[in-house]
Amino acid sequence: MAAHLRLGVFKFASCDGCQLQLLDAQGKLLEIARHLDIAHFPEARSAVGEGPYDIGLVEGSITTPADAERIQEIRRQCRYLVTIGACATSGGIQALRNWGQIDSFVSAVYATPAFISTLATSTPIADHVPVDFELRGCPIDVRQLVELITSFVLGRKPRVPSTSVCVECKARGTVCVAVAQGIPCLGPVTQAGCGAICPAHGRECFGCFGPSEPANLVSLTGQYERQGTPPEQLIRLTRSFNAQSPAFRAESDRLEGASHE
Repeated sequence: MAAHLRLGVFKFASCDGCQLQLLDAQGKLLEIARHLDIAHFPEARSAVGEGPYDIGLVEGSITTPADAERIQEIRRQCRYLVTIGACATSGGIQALRNWGQIDSFVSAVYATPAFISTLATSTPIADHVPVDFELRGCPIDVRQLVELITSFVLGRKPRVPSTSVCVECKARGTVCVAVAQGIPCLGPVTQAGCGAICPAHGRECFGCFGPSEPANLVSLTGQYERQGTPPEQLIRLTRSFNAQSPAFRAESDRLEGASHE
């Protein structure tokens, strides 16, 4: 029997794109809407319902001391906590700050740096509290989001693909850009979910859905280097939407270290 659940949606450092995906999915969610009480979703409604919540969807990364405290309270209020999008699951594009000096960034951007309270890093939610499920993507896929919410209502495990983007390329009949055009592509080491949009338009996969399991980046980037791709290009490719994810970070750091030898 389907359950009736209270849903809370929370935002941290992000562009709001994953929350907009939830709004875009409203037509698909109508069929299960009677089983959901959207109690907290400031992006969509002004009324705010207090916790506790059965499901908490969290978008965004932790970048300030206040955020680090707030996520602890949200975790206490949620029976299940789900991170949605690259920012929440791996730190997002803003995690590029992790390779720089935060003081220099703040002084270059803000007229009065002393007013800015920020952390030196941008980190995923799972670095701060236990997370029950991750929904990856930049942004997340609407179909996966509907599947996730449906699975909670029905009390079963979400059916999210664990294959690589290469499988999606094959499924839609897209010619491999790495083989046919020699374009360095992260498709072989990136989790499926986007529908292989970029390769279908003759572009490389940028790893929007994070590393697949397993992800042999050393072998892949080594092949691209042997084909003549400069290490700097591969570093930029792996330091993108999921730069802070362990597999991508380890490989980009290795490439950077090797280029300085």
